[in-house]
Amino acid sequence: MPNSALHVARTGLEAQDARMRVIANNLANIGTTGFKRDRADFAALAYQEQRVAGQQSTGQTAYAVGLNLGTGVQVQGTTRIESQGTLNQTGNTLDVALDGPGFFQVELPGGGQTGYTRAGNFTRSAEGLLVTSQGYSVTPPIQIPAGTSSIAIAPDGTVSATQQGQSAPIQVGQLQVASFVNPAGLRAIGDNFLVETAASGAADSGQAGQAGRGNIRQGMLEQSNVNVVEELVEMIEAQRAYEINSKMVSAVDEMLRNANQTL
Repeated sequence: MPNSALHVARTGLEAQDARMRVIANNLANIGTTGFKRDRADFAALAYQEQRVAGQQSTGQTAYAVGLNLGTGVQVQGTTRIESQGTLNQTGNTLDVALDGPGFFQVELPGGGQTGYTRAGNFTRSAEGLLVTSQGYSVTPPIQIPAGTSSIAIAPDGTVSATQQGQSAPIQVGQLQVASFVNPAGLRAIGDNFLVETAASGAADSGQAGQAGRGNIRQGMLEQSNVNVVEELVEMIEAQRAYEINSKMVSAVDEMLRNANQTL
């Protein structure tokens, strides 16, 4: 019995340590553009069923309740919370934010894989392409002509450029937005990028503001949706739970010591 209790307490320590790691990552990315906080989800481990409810206790009676002993807890997974972050005005022409669901599409290096991101802090490459800060081109590619004096990005993603000496802007491309049946199923790979998985479903790319996709806001960036107060409360809860499981280990160790001394 004490050995089993030690095992249960150990699973509790591991689970709370994983939870604390998730919280630490959320707080570390509080200033990351377009970051979505994660939540640790827990599940009970298998039960040791020593007596089944309804099992015959005598020839005429049956047990009203069973005897099931739990074996601990495990982290079942992490859920990404897709709630909208605050949109902050930057004044930068090539900063864009999504006001609503969806993701910007970026061509990742090596193999032509598409990355999806909520971070719209774009810039221009030496060739005039609209790229991320890492130099990855948005997809489909958007070429800004040389000699452009101003750039306008409409809520539907239409990119227009006005060249020096010209009064009328010309359309140079369209920022498309990708949506997913299950955006929480996307896999995070770092650098603010997510990639498609079997759980997320295939990307449905289209015009911003249509089919449930968010509108594009020029000169704005979406901030992280991490709430410091909520994360601090979660951190305190995880810390207390870890301490309780540590005390359980100490208590069981004391029980074992007493049993050894007595026997």
